[in-house]
Amino acid sequence: MEVMLLTQEQCASCDAAKTILERLAGEYPLSVATLDLASEEGQRLAARGGVLFPPGVFLGGEPFSYGRLSERKLRRELDRRLRA
Repeated sequence: MEVMLLTQEQCASCDAAKTILERLAGEYPLSVATLDLASEEGQRLAARGGVLFPPGVFLGGEPFSYGRLSERKLRRELDRRLRA
């Protein structure tokens, strides 16, 4: 599953989200990419997904969350999508 992480520099929540995604990529078939929120593409994606502040997480091109990433919520969603 494709995961896009919108980040910005000096963002502790972004660093925490990267750590969670790295850990989950060892357990789930994830392809994780990061994009700077300040970039033109990042701004466009954030506007489309309603991401108000970083980090923003998109699963399979769909907005999942923004702000502090909940590993439990993400695990539940990954399990649900992979079972479907």
